[in-house]
Amino acid sequence: MPGPLAGKVALVTGGARGIGRATALKLASAGADVAINYYNSHDEAEALAGEVRALGRRAAAMQGSVGDPDSVHEIFAAFDEAFPRLDIVVSNAASGVLKPAMEMKLKHWRWCMEINAFALALLAQHAVPRMKDGGRIIALSSLGAYRAIPNYGFVGASKAALEALVRSLAQELGPKGVRVNAVNAGVVDTDALAYFPNRDALLAEYAARSPAGPVLAPADVANAIYLLCLPEASMINGTTLFVDGGFAVSG
Repeated sequence: MPGPLAGKVALVTGGARGIGRATALKLASAGADVAINYYNSHDEAEALAGEVRALGRRAAAMQGSVGDPDSVHEIFAAFDEAFPRLDIVVSNAASGVLKPAMEMKLKHWRWCMEINAFALALLAQHAVPRMKDGGRIIALSSLGAYRAIPNYGFVGASKAALEALVRSLAQELGPKGVRVNAVNAGVVDTDALAYFPNRDALLAEYAARSPAGPVLAPADVANAIYLLCLPEASMINGTTLFVDGGFAVSG
């Protein structure tokens, strides 16, 4: 049977691992064809493309940096060679510098803002003209957008900027039939979390304060992204959906 996203084409940035990988597989299992953007993870991206094809969907992996305008142009040029349309963009690729704010430099600020916030604008500028019947743009945010996390100041600021940009894009693109939302995920134990010097403390605090349980898996976040892609979510626009097991409301 065709899934609820049959006939749709999705582009997932940072799609080779973690939340991006889980999202690509979730959308494919619902019937969507998937373009997988990656930066360094070539082998993982190609392997994932093979898994998507095994589900009976079309897939292509395309390398590029989402914070670089020239590179984003190349990503979409490769996209156009593989797919005739675009319906869903998941802006998941992220990066940053994990240091105290007092030690940060201008280059660190630019890196965080360009990869984590400016990229959403670049993706939207290229994606919307390819969305023939409206579409969905979903950006991945994080706890640092609304609370202080040690060594996460610049990344958190970029995620707060990302959520503000989501609201503005939702207002601009709503009349075109494009819905723009963010998913703010709790502490997800992915490869990226291994770079946090306070990883164990973050996991312990999350486990102690999350009413729904101590573990948030990439699939949990992918499921929320999938919900925002469904036709039933057509009037959800400009919002941030929290996927954290209730962590944010627990004191």
